[in-house]
Amino acid sequence: MNPAAWTGLALGIVFGFALQRGRFCMNSAFRDIIVLKEYTLLKTVGLAILVQMVGFAIMTLTGIVTLNPKPLFWGANIVGGLIFGVGMVLAGGCASGVTYRVGEGMVGAMVAVAGFGLAGLMSAMGVLNPIVKYLQDTTKVVVGESASPTVFNLLGISYTGAVLIIVIITAVVWVIARGKGDDEEAVTGTLSEKIFKRGWGWATTGIVIGLIGIAAYPLSAAAGRNYPLGITGGWINIWQTLIVPEKVFSWEGLEVLGIIIGAAIAALIAGEFALRAPAPKVILQTFLGGFLMAFGAVASSGCNIGHVLSGVPMLSIGSILGSVSIILGAWIAAYFMFVRPMNAADN
Repeated sequence: MNPAAWTGLALGIVFGFALQRGRFCMNSAFRDIIVLKEYTLLKTVGLAILVQMVGFAIMTLTGIVTLNPKPLFWGANIVGGLIFGVGMVLAGGCASGVTYRVGEGMVGAMVAVAGFGLAGLMSAMGVLNPIVKYLQDTTKVVVGESASPTVFNLLGISYTGAVLIIVIITAVVWVIARGKGDDEEAVTGTLSEKIFKRGWGWATTGIVIGLIGIAAYPLSAAAGRNYPLGITGGWINIWQTLIVPEKVFSWEGLEVLGIIIGAAIAALIAGEFALRAPAPKVILQTFLGGFLMAFGAVASSGCNIGHVLSGVPMLSIGSILGSVSIILGAWIAAYFMFVRPMNAADN
């Protein structure tokens, strides 16, 4: 094992702590848009992406990292993203959401990651792999000889220039559209209570998650994995390590273990840790949700962390398409599971 892989464990602990304190889950962020007309968590996701864009641009300019955007497999990105989005609503959490909730003692999340790990192995190297390869190989698009399509290389500008334009546009739109309810709600108590006992506000969570994503890039690259945060590959690596004697933990596998540990630490300090099991029907649903998420993530070459949180800041067209498909899949599932029953009850 590369000794640098152990930085994944340390960073994962910090990441898990932040996920738990900020209740950072993209299932809630995307689902709540159509179910509750609530956008707070979506602002958290957007801020984390923006922070990472700025950090990646600075590290690229200074030579600390070399961008490695996800490839574009338009068919796999669309199909995989839609399936992942449906799966995360069924599971009650995205890939990172169910992972940190394992650390809180939620049995439903444990079942979801069991389904996630099983389908991840089946999709990466098992009976589902031919489907994945067909979707990817028959719909792959490159720029030039082999470059992955990005917003900046399609426009013929630098990554830094593209980020600068996006930051300026975002700032202008924010100032124009900002309403009275956009300020982060003040959290009372001492500094220690605000960090360890209280739930973090959306802006605090977004900035912290973004900074963690920035730190992850050079640490992961030093371990031989030139990419920032991820989840799917980590779970696949964990299950491989448990099954295959010669396999060892990767940076991403240790990161996922760290997330569970960090979330458990945060939950224990805040008094929120408890073993909680849902009804048997819900357990089956979460297993299916985890299974669908893993297949979708492997097919699309990214989950909500690999695409939305890490790939979109690199302006990867594949990640943008995968992210849009994840959101649409979540909306479809949320409509049939929540919106339609609520509308029927009101009539």
